[in-house]
Amino acid sequence: MKNFLNHLYFNELKRGIIEVMLYFEVFSYPMSREEVFRTVNQINTNQDQVNAEIDELINESIIYENGGFLMTRPKPEWAEERKIKNRMADQYIEKAYRMGRLIGYFPFVRAVMISGSLSKHWMTEDGDVDFFIVTEKRRLWIARTLLVLFKKIFLLNSHKYFCVNYFVDVDHLEIEEKNRFTASEIVTLLPVVNKPLYLEFLKANQWIRGIYPNFPVRDTSNTTPLKASLPKLIIEKMLSTRFGDWLDRSFLKMTLKHWNKKFGHMDKEEFEVAMKSRTYVSKHHPNAFQARVLEAMANNQVQFEASILKKMPMRS
Repeated sequence: MKNFLNHLYFNELKRGIIEVMLYFEVFSYPMSREEVFRTVNQINTNQDQVNAEIDELINESIIYENGGFLMTRPKPEWAEERKIKNRMADQYIEKAYRMGRLIGYFPFVRAVMISGSLSKHWMTEDGDVDFFIVTEKRRLWIARTLLVLFKKIFLLNSHKYFCVNYFVDVDHLEIEEKNRFTASEIVTLLPVVNKPLYLEFLKANQWIRGIYPNFPVRDTSNTTPLKASLPKLIIEKMLSTRFGDWLDRSFLKMTLKHWNKKFGHMDKEEFEVAMKSRTYVSKHHPNAFQARVLEAMANNQVQFEASILKKMPMRS
């Protein structure tokens, strides 16, 4: 909603605070004051200014604070649920880094990052560990196919610690869909392998600063350099040929044919976003999560506006 809250007595900073809270409440995720500052869409502000606006909103019963977390609705259970899922994320993170480093040894993989809920320090019992992977150009589908085969054969097709659902290649680092959902995913990525390429990826996506101008670059102390094992070097040498070009194109066509058949219930536009398949990008989001999240945020905004119209006078 482009004009969200513009017709009410809220300044830009207050609108930004409420808007980002409503986005993360799609996931029932209450935010700390520091997180609100990092994610508010306002430049030239600081934590003290954000805190002052938050205090005013709390005093006016526009938002609420419980257990150190902020929410637009009085739901104390959200705070307790968040603490539980934060602790669960702590239990997953070390294994996720180990699995990410393993992915880095696969042929044509150039960088590995943890994505999804775990990258936001949030994990559920039935959640998966998601990875965002950068590959060599014109070899994305070979890299992806090898990783999927590894998961199916050696991990018995378990997604728990090995969900490889988003790939781009080194020549196409800029994400084409530019919205709050994709910006949120980018700024929260946890780099696992190849710090320089992670930083290059952020540079290629500077548009995210229009949505999250205050979000810091993630900690890279646990990031390992890209290493080339002997099997990786041999396979890459063998497939850096015209045969490799043909094989990569063949894997793309095979996968796309399979997905078109399996997800034929999706309309063309939905499929294009959720299952984007090009020589340089592969997305596997069959639940159309991005669209559902953005729709849920819009609904949150409508409901929030309706709830405060009785509290806040309209502008003349």
